Amino acid sequence: MEKLERRMRQVLFKVDERVARISKMPVVKSKKMLRKLIEVDGRDSKKAEKPVVKLLQRVRRTLGKVDERVRSALPPRAPPVSTEELDGAPAPSLEGGGDRPRELDVAVPRARALWMDMASCYIPDHDEDASFCHPGAGAAGVADGVGSYRRKGLDAGAFARTLIANAFAEAGRAFAEGGTSVCPYTLLRGAYEAAARSLAPGASTAVIVSLDGATLKWACVGDSAFAVLRGGRIVRRSKPQQHHFNCPYQLSANGGDRVADADVGGMPVMDGDVVVIGTDGLFDNVFDVELEQLVRRGTELGLSSQNMADNIAGAACDMSFGWLAHSPSTSSSSTESWRNDEKGAERFYGGKVDDITVVVAFIVSSI
Repeated sequence: MEKLERRMRQVLFKVDERVARISKMPVVKSKKMLRKLIEVDGRDSKKAEKPVVKLLQRVRRTLGKVDERVRSALPPRAPPVSTEELDGAPAPSLEGGGDRPRELDVAVPRARALWMDMASCYIPDHDEDASFCHPGAGAAGVADGVGSYRRKGLDAGAFARTLIANAFAEAGRAFAEGGTSVCPYTLLRGAYEAAARSLAPGASTAVIVSLDGATLKWACVGDSAFAVLRGGRIVRRSKPQQHHFNCPYQLSANGGDRVADADVGGMPVMDGDVVVIGTDGLFDNVFDVELEQLVRRGTELGLSSQNMADNIAGAACDMSFGWLAHSPSTSSSSTESWRNDEKGAERFYGGKVDDITVVVAFIVSSI
């Protein structure tokens, strides 16, 4: 326990360093660096300088809340025990004599149902992401509003929020009816049709996953994605759908792509698997190998799904503000980096500042 507590305190110390570093960005990074961020985002630097400072302040507050939740996973310190007390304590034994059986020696029932222990973390930039978790229905999803609508003076997150609200309502109805599992494709189609009828402005990518017995099912449109990890290694990673550079598949009330274009599939899962769902704010800033490290570390530390979602989102946010960092969004191994123009004439370094939504689902068994 002491070793675990020491490692957790080391992780939290690094988290505190991260928050302190980001909190000082408006002072340390200078207005020139802020204007560079604004120019990359396509906004007028003079008009947008104050909003960017406010953004950094909001990120600082959000990360502070994230870290408070991570601290809740820290086990309380055990009271000190003297060696005399330990020497005089009787060895544990079972009634009737014999040694206490190890946990692995205890018989485990073969037939166990699986369910998802889920939680989410959201760190906003333009506040155009949305997500839902419905543990009862065994379904979760994320949506990312297409930012180009913002430049047209529209609420770029409206369609994403409407889509997710409808999906959550559909999942709730399916759960209330009982007896049937939730199909993510059917859920997405129903949510889209309701959103289209509402004429909500904008467009959105979407990922919905559900657990049907021991099978994880999904429906994905665009560059929001999910990954399934087993033993700390990614065993399934969805592929982004794009028409061309910086133009993902997207659902909209006015044309756009169809739900029928969604990537649909399923795979068997087992107790101990971890499912991470996220918008491109996560996967554009965190490499797969880094995601594996974050999940392995969180599993070793015994983090809850909420704490792990917070940690992953915090790491993505940290990378998004790293100006010289090597990230998936600027990797030369990527077909088209978001900070390259379509001809690849110019390359920038660093992360991609964006809304970051992370949903973590632990696949767990219940007798």
